[in-house]
Amino acid sequence: CNLNNPIHKMSVSQQQSGRGVPCLRCRGMCTGFEPHSWRKICKSCKCSQEDHGLSSDAEDDRKIGRLLSDSKYSTLTARVKGGDGVRIYKRNRMIITNPIVSRKDPTFDTITYEWAPPGLTQKLAIQYMELIPKDMQPVAGTEGAYYRRRQLMRQLPIYDQDSFHCRGLADSELKLMEDFVKKYKSDALGVGEVALPGQGGSAKEEGKQQNTNAAASKPPVATNGALSDASTGVEYCCEICKEVVPADYPVVYVDRAGYNRLWHPACFVCYKCSEPLVDLIYFWKNGAVWCGRHYCESIRPRCAACDEIIFSEDYQQVEGLTWHKKHFTCLECETLLTGKSFSLDKTKLLCTTCNIQKHADFWFNCKILMNPFYNDLSYALFFWHTILPAFLCT
Repeated sequence: CNLNNPIHKMSVSQQQSGRGVPCLRCRGMCTGFEPHSWRKICKSCKCSQEDHGLSSDAEDDRKIGRLLSDSKYSTLTARVKGGDGVRIYKRNRMIITNPIVSRKDPTFDTITYEWAPPGLTQKLAIQYMELIPKDMQPVAGTEGAYYRRRQLMRQLPIYDQDSFHCRGLADSELKLMEDFVKKYKSDALGVGEVALPGQGGSAKEEGKQQNTNAAASKPPVATNGALSDASTGVEYCCEICKEVVPADYPVVYVDRAGYNRLWHPACFVCYKCSEPLVDLIYFWKNGAVWCGRHYCESIRPRCAACDEIIFSEDYQQVEGLTWHKKHFTCLECETLLTGKSFSLDKTKLLCTTCNIQKHADFWFNCKILMNPFYNDLSYALFFWHTILPAFLCT
């Protein structure tokens, strides 16, 4: 890896500058992001990097640019001036300005979408946005925009494509990772295309011309409030929900599936986790679309501690989870647990001592909280139904 590369310098700086960023999940309880030396978590609150919102637009665009470069989707990237061939994502933003009618001087309401499907008219792009859940629409300054950024980190981890960001990778495994990335770029990686039904791929431009001619000759026929092609009688059904798609509704196509299959915008989700595929970036496997995280995990195991793909054939496995041998350690004290007793709660691995201490601290806190209110029935109910569940979730 060339550390003189300005993009790599910026990546290292970005990683280190996250120190002190508050946790968006803990809502004020975390003192600020304290990076762990190799885990992708905060040492203070144990939440993930994405829960602290450490990424920036520029960093995200560089990451996606790297992912799409050297693939057939490199046209969605642009070369960085003076960047030694580095490419960034040409992310399509959409700004909508609507006049607000009032008795006073006219004002304007501006809505900025941090991402929108490229190659569409604004009307069709707006219609696409209206077909996905409101809280997932990437409007700048909203929860939807934060959700998109978090999904970029979650679904497309930078360390799944760039060895520079890996902490669990041995030198002997670099070539294995390089081949792994090359293979998924050529065999699985894709970007969905938004179009009207029947107009995906090469038929898109032809469909536009046909629609123009049809509009000049006769109006479309309305069926149950939705437009349909009365001349052909063709019905288009969503690949997931199997419902008929109106002819004037935008849908998602994927070239790796062929253009005889389509998805509702809200149905274009990962086969494994059912989460919407961020920026329509998918991985094709076994006739389904996957997010990058779960596609990679379906090919190689992922370490439950450092969250990186494991390229060694010698790793620890417990209850369906895997670890690098050197990362099979207690979450609290970092003691290596190979051959020792431990407790496992979801992905949280604790040695016996830390597990006992954790429960002792928990019940001590319960006692402190409950002590002044033993005779207050309403508070006792509040404690058991509200405070206690909150503690158990931490």
